Amino acid sequence: MSQRSSAEFFFDPVCPWAWMASRWMRHVEQVREVDVTWTQMSLAALNEDQDLPADHGELMQTARRYGRVVAAAIREGGDGVALPLYEALGRRIHVEERRDDVEAVCREALTEAGLPESLADAAQDESLDAVLRERRDRVVDLVGADVGTPTISVDGDAFFGPVVTPAPEGEAAGRLWDGCVLLAGTDGFYELKRTRDRGPIITA
Repeated sequence: MSQRSSAEFFFDPVCPWAWMASRWMRHVEQVREVDVTWTQMSLAALNEDQDLPADHGELMQTARRYGRVVAAAIREGGDGVALPLYEALGRRIHVEERRDDVEAVCREALTEAGLPESLADAAQDESLDAVLRERRDRVVDLVGADVGTPTISVDGDAFFGPVVTPAPEGEAAGRLWDGCVLLAGTDGFYELKRTRDRGPIITA
């Protein structure tokens, strides 16, 4: 019998590549012996000191508002609410393409996840930015500052990615997982990359 592994999946709700990787990770859970913990990361906090193009800067402000709500929800309901809230947000943000309707999306997603919809008011709570920075710092400590989401840690070996579309399913998901784990566990391995020639093919 293969030994179970532990993985931690770091997500930001607005990142389409993290959403795609999360769809893959959900398939991995079905075909590999792995226990996954879902943890918030903040791209807004990661990019807050960067000189960004206007459209990307606006996206990061939207990401910050979503991030505050997720942080407030986790504070209210514990770490176990991260996945159901992320999936409820992700379907609305990525599948339904409603990213900019922050308060309405959050209220619906919070209700679906069994949380008070009043937590959507946290989108304006600047005090939660300190929490977002703490979660950013945790990921930076694992993989460095020049990455983002998705980031995954497997039994202590962390990596950025995979950036993949469409999300592999079934045994194809398992094979990609096996390769990621092998590379992440190889001492001195840092990067394997090629230019993307298509955008994310969003699935629910």
